Amino acid sequence: MHLNRLSHWALICTLSVVPVGFAAHAQDDAAAQSAHSKTKDDDKDNDRDVRSNAALWAKVQNPVLWHEPGNIAALDLYWGAGGKTNQPKSPFVFLSEDSNGTNAKLDVRDANGTKWRVKEGEEAQPEVAASRLLWAMGYYANEDYLVPGGQVQNIKMKRGSQDLKDRGTLVNVRFARKPDGQKKIGIWEWKTSPFYGSREFNGLRVMMAVINNWDLKDVNNAVYMDSKNNRQIFLVSDIGASFGSNGVSWTRSRSKGNVDSFRSSGFIQSKTNSTVSFSTPKKPTGMLLATMGATAKSFAMRKDMDWIGNDIPIQDVRWMGGLLGQLSHKQLTDAFRAANFSEDEVQAYVELVESRITELKKL
Repeated sequence: MHLNRLSHWALICTLSVVPVGFAAHAQDDAAAQSAHSKTKDDDKDNDRDVRSNAALWAKVQNPVLWHEPGNIAALDLYWGAGGKTNQPKSPFVFLSEDSNGTNAKLDVRDANGTKWRVKEGEEAQPEVAASRLLWAMGYYANEDYLVPGGQVQNIKMKRGSQDLKDRGTLVNVRFARKPDGQKKIGIWEWKTSPFYGSREFNGLRVMMAVINNWDLKDVNNAVYMDSKNNRQIFLVSDIGASFGSNGVSWTRSRSKGNVDSFRSSGFIQSKTNSTVSFSTPKKPTGMLLATMGATAKSFAMRKDMDWIGNDIPIQDVRWMGGLLGQLSHKQLTDAFRAANFSEDEVQAYVELVESRITELKKL
């Protein structure tokens, strides 16, 4: 069955046959693709690939993807990269709404004058837990906090829950900030990354499989200019599609932050004497067939992403397994507690992640 035939069939199908979850994913992809296709030439346009833009690439003089995490066993995974002292402080004042993507997002300023990007929806909790694990492994991550409740003053929102739009009420939202002196200058592509083929790059691929982050579109990667340290930080900046299924699912609630989906998903798909292949990210063929081609554009954006989890050198997989193996049961528990999952969910997630770490250590 050819993609163009499915796409043609999609045009004559009514939109009512498309499951709600797939429609939302398609809208999210459209927003991401729109952002990625911006063509302005000023510095405010920060959604261009740094490798394919000469002016941006000239700024990349000291790129960094990973740093030595030090004593991993001593890291505080409850408070994460930002630490306890830098957590958001109420009251929060509304600044603006970000209309990109599916989940409602807004910028606020807290009592300390710090500006935060707030995200509501099913990505908030898994994104916080994922950021803790990436940070502990030496990868750069946003300073994320899960705020279980609060109020935003003077809110003016077009999207989001009724409680958020009408009353400014926050429920299980993610607050994210980047350190002072850092500015996003663009995005980076997996296949053209300056770190491609390195141990650290391959370790990042392993981490995406460990947390089941399947939404690995290039536009979800960011490059930050760290002017204080004269370096350019490469990171996976949008990691909310984690701890659920191996790929896009029937509904967004099953593919992100869903412990039942995480439990039933695969991990190591195959191995040889030299390479390991993982089940994440999964090729979204099922999505295309189930919607009779109506999600062909979304499929096209993800159809070649499975290589990120395939044929990773086994020595690099073992290296990452060794780093993960330094995390204690308490640290893993703290990572999921920080995301405000229920006690049962925390226990289940920790057992599953520990099982995955054990599989890596046995290679």
